[in-house]
Amino acid sequence: MTKLRVAIVGAGPAGIYAADILLKAERTFDVSIDLFDRLPAPYGLVRYGVAPDHPRIKGIINALREVLDRGDIRVFGNVDFGTDISLDDLKRHYHAVIFATGAVRDASLNIPGIDLEGSYGAADFVSWFDGHPDVPRDWPLTAKSVAVIGNGNVALDVSRMLAKHADDLLSTEIPPNVYEGLKASPVTDVHVFGRRGPAQVKFTPLELRELGELNDVDMVLYDEDFDYDEASRTAIASNKQVMVIDKILQKWRERPVGNASRRLHLHFYARPIEVVGDENGNVAAFRYERTRPDAAGGVVGTGEIREVPIQAIYRAVGYFGSPLDGIPFDKKHGVIPNREGVALHKASNEVVPGVYATGWIKRGPVGLIGHTKSDAMETIRHVVNGEGSWWSPEAPSEQSVIDLLDSRGVKYTDLDGWHNLDQHEIALGEPHGRARVKVVPRDEMIAISRAESPVA
Repeated sequence: MTKLRVAIVGAGPAGIYAADILLKAERTFDVSIDLFDRLPAPYGLVRYGVAPDHPRIKGIINALREVLDRGDIRVFGNVDFGTDISLDDLKRHYHAVIFATGAVRDASLNIPGIDLEGSYGAADFVSWFDGHPDVPRDWPLTAKSVAVIGNGNVALDVSRMLAKHADDLLSTEIPPNVYEGLKASPVTDVHVFGRRGPAQVKFTPLELRELGELNDVDMVLYDEDFDYDEASRTAIASNKQVMVIDKILQKWRERPVGNASRRLHLHFYARPIEVVGDENGNVAAFRYERTRPDAAGGVVGTGEIREVPIQAIYRAVGYFGSPLDGIPFDKKHGVIPNREGVALHKASNEVVPGVYATGWIKRGPVGLIGHTKSDAMETIRHVVNGEGSWWSPEAPSEQSVIDLLDSRGVKYTDLDGWHNLDQHEIALGEPHGRARVKVVPRDEMIAISRAESPVA
């Protein structure tokens, strides 16, 4: 064999890093890579999972763009694995596939009332304010008091977007429908609840600091949450990140409150018990048990039950992976069962020939983008050395995949198409002094990418 043909499903950071590392790896054969994504545009959660007021994090797109713009990786957007192209198709045209499909669903929170009207998953809300083409254009922002469950960065993103005044987002790439929705929001109070204490949060200092920079929003903290136990004091003294987080929170405690039109409350030591509904099945309150430190970095319940009136609640307790047609799936952890990125049959732990995984679908939705790169290096090592388990494709030519998609009428988008869409969005933003304005409807994205007239 002189050329290894590899399909990568997922064009977010995990998929692009895997492609780049494979092309740079030491090997005795050529490599040809096709990158597939169900969305018309690349970059995955960097485009559709990072709040629009995070330009520094979105700067990772520049590095990903450099990889794609080299021209040695083909991109097929708007191609849905399992619908437009199957595992059998991949076996006919490639020697191996790497799944980098991430985790885009909300993890569940199994408490009574979580399915009431007015209860939402953070991932869905993030997709809405990021202009994801597959979510409704409208979002029901009618609540004056809102709860957000979670103590990670996604919870902060959701809380910040709910509390922030819409006009302060006009310099970002926020789509017009999102601006109008947030502008009309009557919200006055956003309550963030975490099960453990301030020294055990999963926020990063940068995300937390940005929360306190909101215009006309008071930060409200509660003194009872800062009676630290020995384990918390040790964590603050020994961990620089925890120390910085504590300094930020302590400064906020000293701020005067009462002058802003909106308030963002941080509640710690709060274990979710129930979402309380009204007689019409709508969210009416959040009920929780007060917890306390257990002297080992964890918490135990105190038996004290509290209730906060709210009209909407968002669960930000993590993301979860989705199963893929014909591929083993671990329903408990939301990942492809694997050993260092080599897919395994769940029951027998035997290797699945030709199938690999990287990113969150490999290890679960934990870690930052830097972890994704090291993840990909581990997987690619096995791809390069795994010739004995590669497939033997019947039609490995690069043209054969294009012919297949064309024969099925798949309106795929390529790298030139992404450049068309990218330039169009930048042009939409220029008159307003903005970096870009996202195109949201899928049919418009496809039409612009393919230089076709949009559907009427």
